[in-house]
Amino acid sequence: MTSDYLIYIGRFQPLHQGHLRTIGQALELAAKLIIIVGSARQSRSYENPWSFAEREQLIRACLPAEWQNRVYIVGISDRMYNDQQWIGEVQSAVDKVIAVDTANLASKPAEFRIGMIGSQHAGEASYCDFFPQWHHVSSGEQAVLLAADIRHAYFDRERAGDYDRLSQQLPQPVAQFLDVFRASETYATLSSEYAYIQDYRRSWARAPYPPTFVTVDSVVIHSGHILLVRRRSHPGKGLWALPGGFVDQDERIRDAAIRELREETRLKVPAPVLAGSIRSSRVFDHPHRSLRGRTITHAFLFELAPTGEGLPKVKGTDDADKAKWVPLFEFQRMEDQLFEDHFYVVNWFLGQV
Repeated sequence: MTSDYLIYIGRFQPLHQGHLRTIGQALELAAKLIIIVGSARQSRSYENPWSFAEREQLIRACLPAEWQNRVYIVGISDRMYNDQQWIGEVQSAVDKVIAVDTANLASKPAEFRIGMIGSQHAGEASYCDFFPQWHHVSSGEQAVLLAADIRHAYFDRERAGDYDRLSQQLPQPVAQFLDVFRASETYATLSSEYAYIQDYRRSWARAPYPPTFVTVDSVVIHSGHILLVRRRSHPGKGLWALPGGFVDQDERIRDAAIRELREETRLKVPAPVLAGSIRSSRVFDHPHRSLRGRTITHAFLFELAPTGEGLPKVKGTDDADKAKWVPLFEFQRMEDQLFEDHFYVVNWFLGQV
């Protein structure tokens, strides 16, 4: 064997035969395999439909008995606006696994032969590029592209024939799980969201260039609480989000943020006071931050001063069916309930990401 440990990073949405072939290849080359599952705590969408617990269970269900004790599975969160923190979390996860695995050995983790296995897609960077300290092994699999094809056919009710064909690439435990999942309320919600997004994209498909949408979001902090709204409709129906929305043709960015904030929450703070409460702003422009297409948001941090009258009353209106103040410690537990990249946007302003 050429490695003591190989690391395999992926989302496995869903696990398919290509992934299993890579796992098998890794175990031919290494004594142990560490599978790192990304987007482990992200909210459900048709691009991230299954939880970490579900994916871990499916991976285990597909491994032969003789592989079970040689494979470790760890979930990590996305860090959309901080690559270095994500890299550090991968490094930490690997270190912890090796520490547990070698608890009775005198060798130090640095003395082990550690590598990464994965595929290199044309025109894209590989996860391996972030970890020059570990040697690289090419799997030759186009896993990400195939998983996306399977997901889209699965949630598109008009592509049953395509899914039947693509599902031949699924291990039996995964195919059975997806058949059961199809009868769930969660599947109905995600399939409806998929149809909404396809209609949304068709509405501008004839434009000479793909449009770039400009939105605003408000991070409103008051006495250790943050103001959130619950989305009334697709995309992200039922998820918690920052108050915000699209910029009108005839308004400035800051004015749009204040307007959307007041419309969605009925926050009874005068607009001039809100404008004077802005402490920071930043553009968040990750190309894949929104299912709707290329969407760039301008986010503003509002810090409202205590008044002795408690938290201002709020009420969900417009695109929000509910608005509420959430203690910041509780917010940190809500990563899997937040819309799009809003969890990471808030933590950027709080200095935790």
